[in-house]
Amino acid sequence: MSSQSRLTRAYQQAKQVCFDDSSKFILFSDCHRGDNSFADDFANNRNIYFHALRHYYNSGFSYCELGDGDELWENRTFESIFHAHKNVYMLMKQFHDQGRLHLIYGNHDMVYKDKDFVKKQLSSFFDPKTGKDEPLFQDLEYHEAVVLKHDGNGQEIFLTHGHQADWWNYLFWRWSRFMVRVLWKPLQVVGIADPTSPAKNFKELIKVERRVKKWIADNDNLMTVIGHTHRPRFPEPGELALFNDGSCVHPRSITGLEIEEGTITLIKWHIAITEDGVLQIVRTVLEGPQKLADYITE
Repeated sequence: MSSQSRLTRAYQQAKQVCFDDSSKFILFSDCHRGDNSFADDFANNRNIYFHALRHYYNSGFSYCELGDGDELWENRTFESIFHAHKNVYMLMKQFHDQGRLHLIYGNHDMVYKDKDFVKKQLSSFFDPKTGKDEPLFQDLEYHEAVVLKHDGNGQEIFLTHGHQADWWNYLFWRWSRFMVRVLWKPLQVVGIADPTSPAKNFKELIKVERRVKKWIADNDNLMTVIGHTHRPRFPEPGELALFNDGSCVHPRSITGLEIEEGTITLIKWHIAITEDGVLQIVRTVLEGPQKLADYITE
């Protein structure tokens, strides 16, 4: 099956979520939440991420996570990740309990395509304070893709991780996972990166983007948002509508896409210093806001 066929299948089987101009979504991907070890890339940005996600929760946004949320290549179970970043998951639980959480699996958490695995690992957690299992993500479902469909004009926004266009990390993810666990995780601690990752291999990144662009061109320039490559993208109206929300493991910053009031905006949350020498977490607009309707192809 080609990358084009894989993307088409993901689109056809995607979960549909209706929205209108009053809807609010925050799109993050590639958090790679780990076990808080030296190999946990997320640990450096967890305070930034938590602050940003709490802002979106309090502001009434729904949260769409576009794959590789949990680092399940380096870590064998969700339990160690949960205990390392419990405050993050309890906040995500609040989104889920209110029907405001939409999760997509990527190559690093491909195991979440197994509904039984999700139910066993994520439904509850042991709370030492109560001495019993407490509910966590009850009836949670992961999807390969989500399609946001506008109630008014019928515009669709295709959300997926993007690894469908990366044949090695889609078809041979189990082999890649094995190599990461036995080889690249120990080497990562001393600063050697995994060369199979498109986020750290520019040639692979270009190939992935080229394949997704071809699929978009063959599908009436359908507005598409991916992650996977960790490189933010925000095209102008009239260009091929390939967006990328970046990642949450940039050095000292995270990037994402906001959909609000019928517009889309590329944003960055990062640490800044005031003139008084006080460190603070701030939100910066990188691109936009741009009207979603400007990307509709007649």
